[in-house]
Amino acid sequence: MNALVVEDERNLADAICQILADEGTRADVTYDGPTGLSMARTGSYDAIILDVMLPGMDGLELVRELRRSGISTPVLMLTARTSTQDKVNGLDAGADDYMTKPFESAELLARLRALTRRTGDVMIEESNFGDLTLDLTTHDLRCGTKSVHLSGKEFEVMRMLMSSSARVVSKRDLLNRVWGGNSEASENSVEAYVSFLRKKIKHVESTVQITTLRMLGYRLEVIA
Repeated sequence: MNALVVEDERNLADAICQILADEGTRADVTYDGPTGLSMARTGSYDAIILDVMLPGMDGLELVRELRRSGISTPVLMLTARTSTQDKVNGLDAGADDYMTKPFESAELLARLRALTRRTGDVMIEESNFGDLTLDLTTHDLRCGTKSVHLSGKEFEVMRMLMSSSARVVSKRDLLNRVWGGNSEASENSVEAYVSFLRKKIKHVESTVQITTLRMLGYRLEVIA
């Protein structure tokens, strides 16, 4: 399972990521609302752990924007507020569950398991677009009988593009998602890995291509 943690208390965010990692869950983390929204909009996560109070955009508005965009990823909202109305506000905004701080790690994991069971997303082994199949276990990219192995960064970029379907993914979103918000990598790194992927897609003779939209980013398209 892949999870996104959006929490501005860095020690708590890192602790949540460690709790998830100990259970075999891969977690990305960001500490502000706008970046969290950008990452969550990729639709490539099985669950989102979201704080209410965030810099730049609060968690309530973030989850509202996700639902307006048609992103149905389960959201577990965290807050130090304990009133019933606060919980109602979170659920009405589009969150699927609500936990107050402090919380026990066992309860956090149990609630995440319950959320992913509801959506049936316990384990997804493949991602598809056009005639391409990305094996999420082996990191192999296949088209018909041909396949090629992707490196770690190639895999993450390709997965994000495939998860976003025909939506445009910006270079900034790719940098945040694949390299991390605190990375010193530049947009040149994104361009390099997109170039690598284009060669591998050509190698397996797929009809899918990565299209560049000037000043916007990339998206997958099927060519005639």
